[in-house]
Amino acid sequence: MPPSSPPGWSGGKEGKRRAAQGRSRWALSFVFSRFPRPPLLLCGEDEWFSPTIMAATMKKAAAEDVNVTFEDQQKINKFARNTSRITELKEEIEVKKKQLQNLEDACDDIMMLDDDDSLLIPYQIGDVFISHSQEETQEMLEEAKKGLQEEIDVLEARVESIQRVLSDLKVQLYAKFGNNINLEAEDS
Repeated sequence: MPPSSPPGWSGGKEGKRRAAQGRSRWALSFVFSRFPRPPLLLCGEDEWFSPTIMAATMKKAAAEDVNVTFEDQQKINKFARNTSRITELKEEIEVKKKQLQNLEDACDDIMMLDDDDSLLIPYQIGDVFISHSQEETQEMLEEAKKGLQEEIDVLEARVESIQRVLSDLKVQLYAKFGNNINLEAEDS
């Protein structure tokens, strides 16, 4: 008798004898009423299985039916590389946007200063601070903001082009693998 058989129910010859006596219905109803989980069913002599286990086995078998070709693996690798690249580009865009905000704050602070031409404002170029007049510093900040905004626009265009490639790859991979592949980003 298998260890998973319900109390009062024995498989094999005893189960066949009970079935011949018409008591198997009672035993199956006992199994259904006694166990809140999916019932264990007798599928052969001394063999028990659960519908839950069978469904998992069938799902696993369905997943194994799909063959992954070299081209498919290349597409999956390309998808992973591009997803990683998009993450890096988005982080770079965030850093550049913070720099742009800092430049805008500096411009606002300089505008609030009095129009005193004798006031020199230090402006950092590389590792060195160079003092400039308020007007020159304002012009340099505007140029830096313009250059930084152009860099952000280029990065965002690259992200959009990569996203188009990813959506094409998703369509192709989901068409072949269906639910057997997960291409959605994990939010963490």
